[in-house]
Amino acid sequence: MMRTTTYGLFLLILFSLASCTRAIKPEALPSHITLGDTYYTQFVMRYEKDVHPTTNYRRGASIPVNTPVRLLKMTNKTIEVEVDNSSQHLTVKNFQKHTGDDVYQAFDKLFAPNKVDLSRFNALEKQHIQNGTVAKGMSKDAVLVAIGYPPMTQTPSLDGNRWVYWSHRFNRFNVHFKDGKVSWVEE
Repeated sequence: MMRTTTYGLFLLILFSLASCTRAIKPEALPSHITLGDTYYTQFVMRYEKDVHPTTNYRRGASIPVNTPVRLLKMTNKTIEVEVDNSSQHLTVKNFQKHTGDDVYQAFDKLFAPNKVDLSRFNALEKQHIQNGTVAKGMSKDAVLVAIGYPPMTQTPSLDGNRWVYWSHRFNRFNVHFKDGKVSWVEE
C-alpha cells in the first residue's frame, strides 16, 4: 500500500511540474523578440482584469491598434507587457489548443516593432477599426485589425467565408464574407 501511495504522489508531482509555466530567459527568445523593447498592438485587443486571452473574447475594455507596449516578461504560456508607458500591465494568456499558436506565434500576431499602416483602409474601415467593431463591406484585413484573429477551433483557415469569434466563453458570433468583404455579421 505504501509503495502505491508513494508512486501516486510521485506521478502527481511530476505532472504538476510538467504543467508549470516557465519563464523564458532573454537569451532563449527568438532574435526578433527582446525583453524591454517597445512593440505596437496589431489589432484592437480586449481584456478583463488586465488579462487578454488568445481565445480573443470580444468583451471587456479595449486597447487600440498601434498602442505602444513594452515587453516585460514571457513564459511558455504568457506574455506580460506594460501598456503605453503607464503603470498598466497586461498579461496575454496563450491558449494553444484554441489558436494552434505557441507563445512566440501568438506574440507575432499581437505585437510588432512597427505600427499597422491604417492608410490602406477606407473611412468606414478606419471608423470600425477605431471602435473595435465589424460592419458590412469591411475587408478581411480590416476585420483582423478591428477585432483580431478568430480561434482556429471554429475557423481553421482565414481563407473561408465564415469566421467564428467568441463573445465570451459560451457565446459566439459569425462574420460572413463574400468576395473578401463582410456580407453580414450573425450574433
